[in-house]
Amino acid sequence: MPAKSKSQQMAAGAALAAKRGKKKVADLKGSSKSMYKSMSEGELHDMAATKQKGKPDHASKS
Repeated sequence: MPAKSKSQQMAAGAALAAKRGKKKVADLKGSSKSMYKSMSEGELHDMAATKQKGKPDHASKS
């Protein structure tokens, strides 16, 4: 599932780094922390690998 915004892609990247042990889980905040808990490493990889070009900074609420 590709990321819908730049912020979502970056949060997935932070959560993925924590899953792989490259970043401390305690350093995660907000959506990256919930992504870490609820998504597998493969799902996080797919979302983090999304290109940022053409994506909005934040996903719309609707």
